[in-house]
Amino acid sequence: MKTKCGCFAPFVLLVIASLLYLGDCEYHTLSHLKPQASDKTQAKAVVELLKRVLGGRSREFIVLVNRTFSNDTLDVCELRSAKNNKIVAIGSTGVAVTTGIYNYLKYFCNCHISWSGNQLNVPRPLPTLTGVLRISTQHRFRYYQNVCTQSYSSVWWDWPRWQREIDWMALNGINMPLAYTGQEALWQEVYLSLGLNQTEMDQFFTGPAFLAWNRMGNLFQWGGPLPQSWHVKQLHLQFKILDRMRALGMIPVLPAFSGIVPPGITRLYPKANVTKLNPWSHFNCTYSCAYLLDPRDPLFQRIGGLFLSQMVEQFGTDHIYGADTFNEMTPSSSEPAYLSSVSNAVFTTMTSVDPQAVWLMQGWLFVSDTAFWRPAQVKALLHGVPLGRMIVLDLFAESLPAFSFTQSFYGQPFIWCMLHNFGGNNGMFGTVQQVNLGPFEALRFPNSTLVGLGMAPEGIEQNPVVYELISELAWRKEPVNLLKWVSLYAARRYGNMGERLGAAWRLLFRSVYNCTVAGYKNHNHSPLVRRPSLHMKTDIWYDPAHLYEAWRLLFEAAPTLMATETFRYDLVDVTRQALQLLTTEFYREIRDAFQAQKLPELLNAGGVLMYDLLPELDRLLSSNYHFLLGVWLDNARSMGLNEREAQLYDINARNQLTLWGPEGNILDYANKEWGGLMEDYYSQRWGLFVNTLVECLDRGRPFRQDSFNQEVFQIEKGFVYNERKYPFKPLGNTYDIARRIFLKYYPQALKRLT
Repeated sequence: MKTKCGCFAPFVLLVIASLLYLGDCEYHTLSHLKPQASDKTQAKAVVELLKRVLGGRSREFIVLVNRTFSNDTLDVCELRSAKNNKIVAIGSTGVAVTTGIYNYLKYFCNCHISWSGNQLNVPRPLPTLTGVLRISTQHRFRYYQNVCTQSYSSVWWDWPRWQREIDWMALNGINMPLAYTGQEALWQEVYLSLGLNQTEMDQFFTGPAFLAWNRMGNLFQWGGPLPQSWHVKQLHLQFKILDRMRALGMIPVLPAFSGIVPPGITRLYPKANVTKLNPWSHFNCTYSCAYLLDPRDPLFQRIGGLFLSQMVEQFGTDHIYGADTFNEMTPSSSEPAYLSSVSNAVFTTMTSVDPQAVWLMQGWLFVSDTAFWRPAQVKALLHGVPLGRMIVLDLFAESLPAFSFTQSFYGQPFIWCMLHNFGGNNGMFGTVQQVNLGPFEALRFPNSTLVGLGMAPEGIEQNPVVYELISELAWRKEPVNLLKWVSLYAARRYGNMGERLGAAWRLLFRSVYNCTVAGYKNHNHSPLVRRPSLHMKTDIWYDPAHLYEAWRLLFEAAPTLMATETFRYDLVDVTRQALQLLTTEFYREIRDAFQAQKLPELLNAGGVLMYDLLPELDRLLSSNYHFLLGVWLDNARSMGLNEREAQLYDINARNQLTLWGPEGNILDYANKEWGGLMEDYYSQRWGLFVNTLVECLDRGRPFRQDSFNQEVFQIEKGFVYNERKYPFKPLGNTYDIARRIFLKYYPQALKRLT
């Protein structure tokens, strides 16, 4: 193929260049992406982790790290019994050893570690191993996090919370986590050195709760300005985060330049090729409409090189960098040559600073805008980078796998990821059947370029069973028997082999955790956490009878298990899910009564919902630390150096959960069912809705959604700015509240099934 001038088209040259790189085996196999810390350093880090998790019992494990223990690049760990009832664990990396020990703790000691509590009743002495227990993986990389997780979950974390998360990563086999904390401090330094002023920087950065979308070029200024003290704290955190990740043998992913620039660049460089993009989501150009610097402009290389140089100097490098140029934004041209030149320019900014650079890119754009990203466009973007120098995250592979319609990303390595959660919602949800099968199907795909398995939730600290399952699958040779696996999960989560518990979890795995609806996105569409209307979604993907029966089984097992933190969490969570289902039933009755103009039925259903069910739900949630609005807000406020900063962070934290923007731009996307939020936000909206419907019937007037929206917006906005303090310690007795709810509402739930 030639152009009119007789030269090879740029696209073809790039493909040829890509193929030439295949001769470089080290880069093509990605074998240069490996732990930087010495074996001794990694072993010491594992020993310290075990002390934090097991206390004095950690001395019963002998830890050895030897990178030559694996004869290829795939992690392996072997465990055996030694004298004095000790267990010797030797592995190729610190992560491999930690994963091997956790496997032993799970399957030989019946122990469990999760976001929602630990069950660590370790037998004494440690159970003996007969022969050698070998734990190995088929996946070079086990990736973790989504760029959004930094805002939906970890935005307010201090070092102790980060330390627990990194421990959890190592225990679950993660060796490639995102490490994006603190980058705004470096961006500010770069742009100020180029001549931008502080006002322009303040108008560029968002507030902390929205930085993920600032980094992707979706959003600017909203929730800001970002205090200078924020930069100092986040930089301090990033140094600790990276030191710990690397000490355990992880390969952290650092950020790179994707082309998004502050508007002030056009003042300094009026001739630069800068394009103003269209608005993002439901925002207008006040807070959206990114300025994208054309990657082919020489200024692109200068800015990208300055940032990466600064970052490598400050943080060191593991040679892998994340960047997303077109995340939920449409490129200005669909010409393959243009798209190839863009990706090649982004990659060149990386290699100009780090010749060993590998680009990690989210593949979300290929499934979020299939109309634009046709085969020619996908191939062009991917082949702008030499084959083997980019890793693509197949971000939503459990529901919409992109590897299958891109011929395994046209030769670029990819990681099969489970996205699972949008917005950090805490409703029960899972696609366990597809998660169980999908990674093995990807391995068998013709000419598969799969190099890893990943977890990419937008928000964490919910549905821990799903994350334990996928992390285990990275170390399995074949899919598990799901019902057998979850029975064992229940036994170790509670330290109890009770038949009721296993039966309850088998029911959950057949229903709420086994969504098989193609392409289903769980934003928790329950009417409970949505702005009320007469046209709300009420469909669910599972049989409510299974959920209610699991609820009964857990409740009946409760009296002897309430001292176990993990059980208390699950009792609250399943009861919460049951009341969420019942809220939908009451909503249907309210809606149908209004449409049939039956005032007594409307008053009855509305009254039960407003004055009993929702208050009871708030009391239940308020009884458990993991479901408290006050914890989220207190963590946010504690980041402030003074009251002004504390108020800014408080507003950020509240707005993200509710309005998500100044006018409800992404309303209820990040909804949470938390104590305090239920009482002062969701219940208030439902109260206004029911009262408005009653008034409409009473006066013979139609219900007008527009008028209601204007009125309810005042409630929503009022919550964001009310400055009310909420408890950050549990209130009330969980069992007493759960028992009262069960005795009242379980019979009603069964009645509604008939």
